[in-house]
Amino acid sequence: MGAFTASAQAPLHPINPPIGIFPYLYSREPTALKIKEKISWSGDDFAVKDLAGWVVVRCEGQAFSYRDRKIIRDSSGKFLFCLRNKIMAFFKTFIAEDEHGQELFRVEKHFGFGAKATATFHDAATNAPMALSLRGDFWGGSADIRVVNGPVVAQISRDVLNAREIFAGQQTYYVAVAPGVDLALMAAMCICLDEMKNER
Repeated sequence: MGAFTASAQAPLHPINPPIGIFPYLYSREPTALKIKEKISWSGDDFAVKDLAGWVVVRCEGQAFSYRDRKIIRDSSGKFLFCLRNKIMAFFKTFIAEDEHGQELFRVEKHFGFGAKATATFHDAATNAPMALSLRGDFWGGSADIRVVNGPVVAQISRDVLNAREIFAGQQTYYVAVAPGVDLALMAAMCICLDEMKNER
């Protein structure tokens, strides 16, 4: 693995109370996820893993379209949510729904200065609305995900010395996640952000 650029190095302190939707998927220690660029576009099944090779979530088939949905499961195969495009949204938006079609969270792209994207959801630990924002350049491989008006919960960087990946147009992103953060939510947010890259 080559060297990779890092976002502005804010320390990733444990988040308390924890943040997310699925308490059993809160990270218990600093965790790095490995995500391939454009992997969600192919329509193939794939898994998001940590650096030790452990599966965090599995994503089942179907390239994103206005009709298709991506099914996200945990490592044991349990259904977590499905992701779909929101039709007729002013900004590119993905909605995550539970198995009954109820919205769990959404990820919305923004333009201009400030946050490049936001994820909004009902937080399990606090039983209150929560918003996370992406700041920096996810597509350039240097960005932070943070609680709006709060701490950094994840940092995104990428491998910049892997020539084979660069020529193939499919680089690898690394997502460092703080303890106490929902790993499935972080993986899903990055899958959505990678798909949004196609809209640039």
